[in-house]
Amino acid sequence: MAMLEIKDLEVYYGVIQAIKGISFEVNEGEIISLIGANGAGKTTILHTVTGLISPKKGSILFEGRDITKVPAHRIVGLGMAHVPEGRRVFAEMSVYQNLKMGAYTRKDKGEIEQTLETVYRRFPRLEERRNQLAGTLSGGEQQMLAMGRALMSGPRIILMDEPSMGLSPILVNEIFDIIRSVSEAGTTVLLVEQNAKKALAIADRAYVLETGRIVMSGDAKELMNDDSIKKAYLGE
Repeated sequence: MAMLEIKDLEVYYGVIQAIKGISFEVNEGEIISLIGANGAGKTTILHTVTGLISPKKGSILFEGRDITKVPAHRIVGLGMAHVPEGRRVFAEMSVYQNLKMGAYTRKDKGEIEQTLETVYRRFPRLEERRNQLAGTLSGGEQQMLAMGRALMSGPRIILMDEPSMGLSPILVNEIFDIIRSVSEAGTTVLLVEQNAKKALAIADRAYVLETGRIVMSGDAKELMNDDSIKKAYLGE
């Protein structure tokens, strides 16, 4: 059984159909990449899966449970975290307060502190800046904070939307190393990313979206060597 299963999903913005009957699945332990041009529907899919948008048709199953109509705050409690595009950190709160906000669905203080220590080990810069206002961090540090905040909920799966956007090449490499280490530590990853080359390099499988439809899917390494993918997304 897949950890996350999307079946025949249709999403509209008013009369405009953004997602046109797509189906895909994410198995436990995988890194799955969704790639495609701007406007292909990648972010809309993540927003729908995490309960921020309601689909017109189709279903979303998480660990066998239908979560299609479950509100976003309850989905977090089920074990799914979302790192949004543009980071969306709480600018007027400290790094530490942002991280604690990520654990708002959890009750066990001991477990929360344990997770905080793990996040600080993974992101040493966040510990160094724990009392600093999040809005004063660099773009790369804000991305790390957004990822750390999501991990504070203790997720079984983490959905990441454009984590490398606007970052320098060195920081992009660092962020992708962190995504790989999050996966190796046991968290399943669904990744939306404009940098198709980087996304395919760390993914197990990938789905290619064009105007709300999946047009290709398969093993990420095979897709990376596909001539049409090279031409459309890898600049080759």
